[in-house]
Parts: sequence; C-alpha cells; structure tokens
Amino acid sequence: MLKATLRSFLAHKGRLLLSALAVVLSVAFVAGSLIFSDTVTRTFDRLFASTSADVTVSPRNELDSQIPTGATPTLPASLADRLAKVDGVAAAHVDAAVENLTIVDRGNESVGPTSGAPTIATNWQPSERSPVKLTSGHAPHGADEALLDADTADRKHVRMGDTLTVQAQPGTFEVRIVGIATFTTTNPGAALLFLDTPTAQTRLLGSTAAATSISLDAAPGVDDAVLKQHVAAELGTKTYDLKTADEQAKDAAAQLGGFLDVIKYVMLGFAGIAVLVGVFLIVNTFSMLIAQRTRELGLLRALGADRRQVRRSVLTEALLLGLVGSTLGLAAGIGLALGLIKLMTAFGMNLKSTEMVIGWGTPVASFVVGVGVTFVAAYLPARRAAGVSPMAALADAEVAGLGRPLRVRGVAGSVVGLAGVAALGGCVAASKTSTAGSLLGLGVVLSLVATVIAGPLLVRPVIKVLGGAFPALFGSVGRMSQRNALRNPRRTGATASALMVGLALVGGMSVASASMSKSFDQQIDKTLGADFVIQNSNFVPFSPEVTDKVRGTDGVALVVRQRFTPVAVRLPDGKRIETTAAGYDPRLDDVAHLTYAQGDTAAALGAGHLAMDAKFAREHGVRVGSTVPVEFPAGRHAELTVAALTDQESAEGFGMQGGLYAGFGTIEKYVPGGQDSTLYVNAAAGTGADRLRPLLEKTLEPYPQVQVRDQADYKKLVHDQIAVLLYLVYALLGLAIVIAVLGVVNTLALSVVERTREIGLLRAIGLGRRQLRRMIRLESVVIAVFGAVLGLVLGLVWGVCVQQVLALQGLTAFAVPWATVVAVVVGSAVVGVVAALLPALRASRMNVLAAIAHE
Repeated sequence: MLKATLRSFLAHKGRLLLSALAVVLSVAFVAGSLIFSDTVTRTFDRLFASTSADVTVSPRNELDSQIPTGATPTLPASLADRLAKVDGVAAAHVDAAVENLTIVDRGNESVGPTSGAPTIATNWQPSERSPVKLTSGHAPHGADEALLDADTADRKHVRMGDTLTVQAQPGTFEVRIVGIATFTTTNPGAALLFLDTPTAQTRLLGSTAAATSISLDAAPGVDDAVLKQHVAAELGTKTYDLKTADEQAKDAAAQLGGFLDVIKYVMLGFAGIAVLVGVFLIVNTFSMLIAQRTRELGLLRALGADRRQVRRSVLTEALLLGLVGSTLGLAAGIGLALGLIKLMTAFGMNLKSTEMVIGWGTPVASFVVGVGVTFVAAYLPARRAAGVSPMAALADAEVAGLGRPLRVRGVAGSVVGLAGVAALGGCVAASKTSTAGSLLGLGVVLSLVATVIAGPLLVRPVIKVLGGAFPALFGSVGRMSQRNALRNPRRTGATASALMVGLALVGGMSVASASMSKSFDQQIDKTLGADFVIQNSNFVPFSPEVTDKVRGTDGVALVVRQRFTPVAVRLPDGKRIETTAAGYDPRLDDVAHLTYAQGDTAAALGAGHLAMDAKFAREHGVRVGSTVPVEFPAGRHAELTVAALTDQESAEGFGMQGGLYAGFGTIEKYVPGGQDSTLYVNAAAGTGADRLRPLLEKTLEPYPQVQVRDQADYKKLVHDQIAVLLYLVYALLGLAIVIAVLGVVNTLALSVVERTREIGLLRAIGLGRRQLRRMIRLESVVIAVFGAVLGLVLGLVWGVCVQQVLALQGLTAFAVPWATVVAVVVGSAVVGVVAALLPALRASRMNVLAAIAHE
C-alpha cells in the first residue's frame, strides 16, 4: 500500500503542486510574521537592555491619552543632587528629552522621519549606555550648537556646519551642527538631535530647573533592585515612577509590542485567508483525484485492501503534500521576513538580516499549519475513498457519496444559516456596541459556514440564471458549458467558495467604509462651521507660536483653539472613567454647530464648568448641575460642574469617551504648558476664504508640518484614512483571488482529464478547437461569477450589520459602493477567463483518437 501510495502521489504531482501553492502561501505568511516579529523583538530587547540606566526616576503619570496632548511631564532637576547622595548611587544624571517638536532645514523641509518614528531632542551625555557615539566633530557647547544622528544626516543631506531650526514648545531657535553621532545599536528609525544639558533644559523644557527624568548609575556591587529600594525609601513611591533597567526595557518593549502586533496580525490575516481558501482547493483536488481513481481504488479493494488501508493511503498522500508545502512555505517565509526587514530598513529602521531570529516555534508552527490544514482538508475525500465498493469501482461507477442527494447538506446548512441569521439579527437589534460586535462576529462565521455547506444547493438555481443567456448567445457550446457547471454541484460549489470568501470580505468592508465616509461627511457638514482647520499633518500638537502667527495673519477674524488632556472622572455611579477631555476658546459656536440636550456653549465653557455627552451622562446618573471630581496629570484634582449636555450623535472612540470638554481657561489652569492640537479659523468680513487661504499658507511656510484644510480637505483626509483599511482588504482579496484562480485552474484541469473521452467524442462529431476552448472558458466564467454573486450578497448583508454597529457610535449613514460591486462582478468574469486559459488550451490540443480510447 505504501508503494502504491507513493507511486500515486508522484503520478499526480503536477496537479497536487497547484494545491500545494495554497499551503505554501499560508505557511509563508505564518513563518514570515513570526520570524520578523522575533527578529525585531530580539533586536530591540538588546537595544533597551544596553541603553537603560540602572534606575530611572520619572514623573508618575497615572493618566494616559490615546490622543497626543503635547504636554511634557517634568520633575525638578535639583532631584539629581539629592539622589546622588543616596546610598548605592554612583552618579545621577539629568535627562531632558522631548518628542513634541519639529526640526527643519534651510530649505524649510522637515528633518524628521516620515515613517511614524519620533523626532527626539535630548541632552548630550555620553556614557557606556549611550545608543550613539560621536564619530565626527565635537560635543555641543552653548545655546547654538547641536549634534545630529548620522542616519538622519545622510537621509536628509545635513552636513557639518549646517543650520537647523528647532520648533519646540517654549519657542523656535536655531542650532548649528557641530558633530555627527553614529548609532552603536539598532536605529529604531528616530531622528536624534543632541544639545548640551543647560540648553536642552532651557530650550526644550523652558527652565534649567526642569528635567524629564533622572538616570542613576549603581555603585559597584549594588544590584539594581536594591538601589531602587534605597531610592524609594528616600523619595517614596507616590510622586515618582521608579524603574530598574530590566523594568525600563520591558516597558519599552511593551510599547513596541503594539507596533509589532499590527504587523503580525495583518500577516496572520493573510495566512488565515490563504488557509481558508486553500482548504476548498485541497478538498476539491482530492475529491476529483479520487473520483478519477475509482477503478484503481476498487482494484485495490478487490485485491484485499480494507477501508482503513484505502483511507490511510489517501491521508498519506495528503501528509506528503502538507510536508512538501510546509517545507517550501517555511523557506518562502524566511524570504518574506527578509523582505520585510529590508523594507523596514528603507523606512529608517536599520535591522540587520544577519541577525534574523528563527526560533524553534517558527518551524513547529509552520508544519502544524501546513500539515494540519492539508490533513483536515483531505479527511472527507479519504472517507469517501474508503467507501468505494470493489464491484462498483470495477464497473467504473463514481465514488460513493458523489451522487447522493444533497438533503443532509440542506438540513445542516439551514440549521447553521438560521443560527447565523439570528446572530446577525441580534446584532442589528442590540443597543450596546460590545454586544453588537460579539453577535456580528458570531453571525459572520455562522453565515459563512452555512453558505459553504449549502453552496451546492444554490448551484442549479443560480447558475441557470447566470448562464441563462449562454444558449442564445453561444448556441450549443453555451448550453454545454452551462450543463457542465451544473453536472457536479458539490465540485462547482467548492470551487466557487474559494472566490466567495475573499469577495464577501471585500463586499462587507466596502459597505462599511462607504458608510463611514458618508457618515463623516455628514458630520463634517453638520458640525464644522469654520472656514479653515489648522492641524499638524500627523495630528501631533504644535507650538503656541503657530497660534500667535495665525492670529497675526491679515484677514483672520477669529481663531478658536482646541487642546487635549487626559483626565479621569469619578462618576455618581461609582465608576472611574479614564478618557481625554478637550478645551476650547470662547465663541466656539462661531466655528462649530453644536447640538445640546441641555445648556449651551456659554455655560459649557464657563470657569469650573464641564460639558458631557447626554447619553453618557444618563448611563452614569449625571445631570446638569452635578459636580464631578476630575483628575488631571501631575496629580492635580478639581471639582467641575456639569453645565451642559451635548447631543451630537457623533462617534465616540478615539479615546474621547464621554464627549467631555471645557473652557480653555479651565484646561490651562490644571494642565499648564500644553500645546494646541487644532485651530479653527474664520475669515474677516470682506476677506473671502479663497483670499485668506494663501495668506495662511504663507504665514505657515516656516512650519512645514502644519496644514491648512477647508471642509473639502478635511473630508479627503478622513477618506484617505479609511482607504488605508480598504487597501488592506483589497490586498487580502488579491491573495484570495490568486488562490481561487489556482482552484479554478486545478478544477478545470482535473475536469478536462476526467472528461477526456467525452471531449474526444465531441471533437469526433465536429466540435472545433475554438468551440472547445470557448466551452471551457464559459464554464469557468459562470463558476467564477457564481462565487462572486454569493460573496457579494453575503458581504452586503455583513456590511449592513457592520453599519448598524457603527450607528451605535454615531455613524448613522448607510451607503453601498455600487461601482465596486459592478467592478467585482466584471473582474470575476475576467478571473474566470484567465483561469480557463491553460485547461482550455490543453483540452483543444488532445489527440481525438487517443481521447476516445482513454480509460
């Protein structure tokens, strides 16, 4: 049996390789994501471990914001002198490092990275732990000298002696580059500017009395944990945050983990799609191969092979396929990880391919996925093969089960489908986002499974409609192609399902994104009343001098500032909610159209007052006039009165739970020294918006990171951000289509072999080569369009449910991107034509007599 199995596997290796490609792709994405994330994690672990101080003392920050606030927490620089006297401390260093700044060159181009990595200005204090070393020039001395890291200098063509402009929170200043510092470890992609310590404190923090942290070196023989205990005894643990080198490294690694998780989950998403679509391909391939080997299997049974041996033989072939696919996939995954490392290097993160990490878990996961998927996919065909009757096989009958009615599938599909409909219905009816989201996920899975199970039942009615015009358009060739697609509903359903999965995903996300875009457009039209919105391109807050410059621009009548701060609110129901609050200048009504359930803007922005979302207030027992305790950064507390309740029907999220905002004076009182996030600007009477825009752009020329946007620009910005998600979905679609095309090619190729004698007879009675090719192409097109129709219908249902979930967050508009729907259907027909090219060509080149004599 083993010899027979190996010979059978090698005899069909060409057909099996098409199935193996699906395994290769899925394993490649799994292996690539694991190798890449392990490599980055190991590299940064070394960086953090080698550069962290023995103990770091920093301001305690119990409040965190998902929205950049621009505020830099500080502590007294004099703390260094006090800590230098603590037992076990060899040295104490003042740190002055900020990221809320912009550096521009003489050409007014930003020197910072464009990859999302930070621009950091800090004080120069070389040590064994420094991530850089001075390689040319000299250390900075005085207010006008600075060092720049070598990677940034090379990328931005900055040379010794060049002058850079630094736009920091206390103000703008110029520095001359007097030295270049080269990274001794991995460059995380950041741009680093070094100043001497007094200059860094004054220019970046506003005073030599301030520091962002204190770094402590342990005396010889003193353990970091022991030193931390000594420092805690001196300072206490309530005011400052104390971390050893290990804790600091773990903290930094945890923050990096969020970035790595995004990449990992995206790649695992690709792997999941490849696995799911590959299952259909493998099931179809083995089912057809077994159907074609009916006589062979029957002969084995007649010679004494029992059912278990036949089943084991088919599963052994699947195991061999999985091993080959997993091995090739692991190799492809290493190449994919290498490509990602090169890509990250192009973005400024200098990872070394020679330090690539391939942990033991990577090959294990690769072979578990590859072999497991193939084994599971081949199990049902193997069971069917084991059911072959020796006499039926020798009589050239089909494999047992292929001709059975589809009643069992119908019942199972109906039961699962009803459960899916119930879950999706519950999602639409739910009033809480968390509940709706959970029911949506369950409904998506169940409806997908139900469609896959019941797909063969839909083949006859749907394909009769889709191919109904074929006989009229293409005559007998069109009629035969339609009947060929109807001949084996199970095979057609499985082939179409591979395409259906990707298109269902695209359909659902396209509806969701179109609805989001339309909702945001409506909200912008409804709420934004300003002529212009001024923001940083990356939404990071900007220096107050930008505000001053804008206010001084000719033709500006009104500037309303927006500033964010993290807060924690203690509510009457006993809950403590951490969120982000906004502060606004008076005359907010002139730049925004706000709807209030109670109160008004004047009350909301009054001293000691607070505005809150009406729905949030109801849920937590807050009324107008209620006083709520509010915690601000740096341990500041206030009792604020809720003076207005808003009814905006706008999306919360983005860290803005509760819709809290107050007057600018209130925010500035409890969070001094912050930075503005947005300016809302109105033109003066007699100055049109068209005339004011070039004046504002000229004013902001020295600040290349700051953008002037009107309503149309703001809508485009939102659309572009939503489009990023769509690009990911389209990439998943591309992968699904590639595997689906392989599936259609495989199915048609095996179908051609299966129908060799039939094709020979058709050719013998006068069917031309061109007609034969057309027949196979039409069969492929109708199968592909069938999959597209199922996918789009399913995707549209999902999209409606996703929109209902979004509606709970205030995104109430609904839109269907019909252009995308039409493009997908047309594209599916093209996919069908492309997939049929090789099988059709092969069929048309058959020798007629040899085909008729085919066994």
